[in-house]
Amino acid sequence: MTDLIAALGLLLVIEGALYALFPTFMRRAIRVALDMPERQLRVFALMMALVGLGVVWLAWGF
Repeated sequence: MTDLIAALGLLLVIEGALYALFPTFMRRAIRVALDMPERQLRVFALMMALVGLGVVWLAWGF
């Protein structure tokens, strides 16, 4: 449970840093996501979730 809380905290740190360092880029990214068809957005989100799962798997040494 501690690892999950730490991972969520790290996610918030990274996301907050992105908005603080690159606000214009993040606004554009949000606009692109809002204009994307729902199916395309779902596929993209699923792909990113799978990439994230792969990174976690590699980080834990398989």
